[in-house]
Amino acid sequence: MSKSETDQTLETAHRPAHASSFHQPSRRTLLSGLGATMALPLLEGYALGSQIDTIPESVSEAAQETDVSTAAQTVATVTQPIPTAVQTVATATLTVQSAGGLPDYFLGLSYEKVTFVTESLFTAANTSLAGLLNRLGNGVLRLGGNSVDQTLWTPDGPGNTSGQVSPVDVDNLAAFVALTNWKVLYGVNLGTSTPDLAAAEVAYVQSKLGDILIGFEIGNEPDEYSLTYYPTGWDLTVFETLWQQFRSAIVAVTPSAIIAGPATGGHVTTWTVPFSQDTTGKLISLVTQHYYRGNGHSANATVKNLVSPDPNIIADCVALKSAASALNIPFRITETNSYLYGGSPGVSNAFASALWVIDHLFNIALGGGSGVNMQGGDSSAYTPIANSGSTILKVRPEYYGLLLFSLAGQGTLMPITLSASGFRATIYAVLTTSGTLNIIVNNKEVYQSLNITFDCGVTIKGADLFELRGTSLDATIDQTLQGGIVATNGSINLDTPYAPASVSGSQVNFYVPAISAVLLQLKVFTKHG
Repeated sequence: MSKSETDQTLETAHRPAHASSFHQPSRRTLLSGLGATMALPLLEGYALGSQIDTIPESVSEAAQETDVSTAAQTVATVTQPIPTAVQTVATATLTVQSAGGLPDYFLGLSYEKVTFVTESLFTAANTSLAGLLNRLGNGVLRLGGNSVDQTLWTPDGPGNTSGQVSPVDVDNLAAFVALTNWKVLYGVNLGTSTPDLAAAEVAYVQSKLGDILIGFEIGNEPDEYSLTYYPTGWDLTVFETLWQQFRSAIVAVTPSAIIAGPATGGHVTTWTVPFSQDTTGKLISLVTQHYYRGNGHSANATVKNLVSPDPNIIADCVALKSAASALNIPFRITETNSYLYGGSPGVSNAFASALWVIDHLFNIALGGGSGVNMQGGDSSAYTPIANSGSTILKVRPEYYGLLLFSLAGQGTLMPITLSASGFRATIYAVLTTSGTLNIIVNNKEVYQSLNITFDCGVTIKGADLFELRGTSLDATIDQTLQGGIVATNGSINLDTPYAPASVSGSQVNFYVPAISAVLLQLKVFTKHG
């Protein structure tokens, strides 16, 4: 495909309104914004040449199809340039087994509940924001944050009024979501409301959003209520009693309501896990937890710290997976980002955040999480999309990391390792049912590039490579994805994908420049049986 043809295909990200059904769009739909969607089959017996037998049933259940991008469906004709930085030679080794799944609706964003009430951000008129959401594929929009517990249901309210949420506001939200292929996780006031008001709000939201909802969170970060709403006598037992009163009132009016929780800000082992284990009279369908890399006001909130390994999220996922698995339900990190208090300026809005978020998302996916909601909104340092009221101002570097991650698609996570010991780089592999092995390599080194050789064990039928580039880790502008810049309406014009440095039989050789991430899409699988 020529550059001009690619430009025409990728000129918009808007999709028509949907009703109540959701389908994973093909990657062509995702990038071009065409209205067609398609139901996709599960993986049924792909093999990697003679070295891999039929993919086990457990893998096929986890995998869902995603097509490569429009540009990548053609034979790339431009060979990847040789990086100018010093090269470190490495090999990548794939283990043929499942390391978990990367499910549909994994990606998501989280906004303060007050945002859709007072800023008119989520209305049918905001086609730019809808385009940016659709650019990321199927996702989940969470309305939560501290303002959840400061916003009361006001059934006769005029709408667009601080401290209130009214039918007018919910109607606007429903009209906005209808422009997208996203679902909603909706927060309900526990801190300053009553069970009856919460039940009335849920009933109305359920009537307007229906199966677009993945659940209702009752309260926001209740483990911190002793600092705000309950300065004395607040503990897990008191919380569980109050929470159960709200839940009972909600399901009495709306039996079909899906309840999630506890939406804690921290305290995984002392609050979230015990809450999940104590099932007496309590039914939840999704365990929810918040997580931040650190304190935005701390001297440690630096670029160097941000791109360093984060063992805490891995440990949290272990505990959450154990608790959720005991209930046979998923868990989701429903509010997360780099640093607390809106992020660290010059760090959370720098290119380092694009590389960090790729690792963060894969850490949660490999840890068994069903999804992630990145907190943002307004012009906070960490927001992926900056806005002023209903106006979209710009796309931040973190959004580019989300976009590259989304192009890895849905499917089976495959264990893969890189031989460059001590090198600040990470590598991930996703097997899709379209027969594509998508490999992402994330290079946080400032002065060294990677020269990687990967042997698939079978003849490679096609290979395309996309580069996510920034000028420095602390740069807040000039990031690109395969030469393309995301516009405020979600459109992007990608250059033709690179051909790897060489492809010979089962081997592929490619580069990962310093301060970059690359997506290598290998067409190597064949279907049989």
